[in-house]
Amino acid sequence: MESTLKRTWSEIDLDALIHNYRTLRKRVGENVKFLGVVKADAYGHGAVEVSKTLEAEGADYLAVSSIDEAMELRVNDIKMPILILGHTPKEQVERLIDFNITQAITCKAKAVEYSEEAVRLGKVLKVHIKVDTGMSRLGFLVEDNHFDTGVAGIIEAINMPGLMAEGIFTHFAVSDEPGEECEAYTRHQFELFTRVISAVEDKSGKKFDLRHCANTGAVANYTEMSLDMVRPGLLLYGYGDFAKKLGLKPVMTLKTVVSTVKIYPAGTKISYGGIFETDRTTRIGVLPYGYADGFFRALSNNCELITPEGPARLRGKICMDMCMLDLTDKPGVDVGSEIEIWGKNNPIEKLAETAGTIPYELNCAVSKRVPRTYIKNGEVIGRELMLRM
Repeated sequence: MESTLKRTWSEIDLDALIHNYRTLRKRVGENVKFLGVVKADAYGHGAVEVSKTLEAEGADYLAVSSIDEAMELRVNDIKMPILILGHTPKEQVERLIDFNITQAITCKAKAVEYSEEAVRLGKVLKVHIKVDTGMSRLGFLVEDNHFDTGVAGIIEAINMPGLMAEGIFTHFAVSDEPGEECEAYTRHQFELFTRVISAVEDKSGKKFDLRHCANTGAVANYTEMSLDMVRPGLLLYGYGDFAKKLGLKPVMTLKTVVSTVKIYPAGTKISYGGIFETDRTTRIGVLPYGYADGFFRALSNNCELITPEGPARLRGKICMDMCMLDLTDKPGVDVGSEIEIWGKNNPIEKLAETAGTIPYELNCAVSKRVPRTYIKNGEVIGRELMLRM
């Protein structure tokens, strides 16, 4: 659905996405498969359009968090393999199989459930085994005295009827963090993971087609850990220090417009709580962008947005549907002027740091009422609004 309202919108630069994909593909080498992580609506960029672009570019796999996210891609004609990283209820096994969706298995109990359901259906479910090497979240436990039981559990799982174990993977906890301690921890995770794979393959006589562990931090810092496939997340979308060092480009620009301009005398309190008070005659622009659109309230009175005449300071508390910008020294900025919230002139990393968070969270917070505009070769090729009408 298209929006008929020029309010607040994001511009998704598909050329930047293609540049990033090709740059990362070249970095890891043609013999290493590439999995594009498109969970959470491709980190707010639009999973369908991002997936179509990656598929056309020759990416090998996609990763999502749930079967609903996987089905969104399938019903929009995405044919490439999809891996679900999160839990799927056993009642959905038939849909997984029928739509050629790969499921992560994180423990023996889930393997049993999936196996029994696949056998009942007389079908085979493709799976990837998740190994917990130190993220302490999901996966077969293999650390220290869990090693032998973890390996035995994985062997049991891959031998269960109705399951075809195509891959095995783990997730690094601090591969994106600096320092010797974090490097040592990452290398320990990698060594443990490869040791588990060797033990499972030696004892079972079976080989995994896809071994993968390299997330954003590992693709940037430890290319020797690429194995059979890499799965960069935010790096693919061009944010963070690693992206800059690798010459990657931000894919999303978020914009809004000035909807109203008002003049207030000195001594006027602006917005809820009156945390900002004018100290002179002040020209305030009201922007139709608030926390319901994804603008973190922690940024209230504490950041700058970019006008056609340069940076302008946010004033007062961010409201649900709007915020206020000080345009006193920007006489040419008026109703209808475009404002860059983040993008090439106002890096998302700067806003994230000010808000005490990470770019991932700001991208994912862009709400469904903010239209996505897709740009390729400098032209708009599509618009998408997630609201139901």
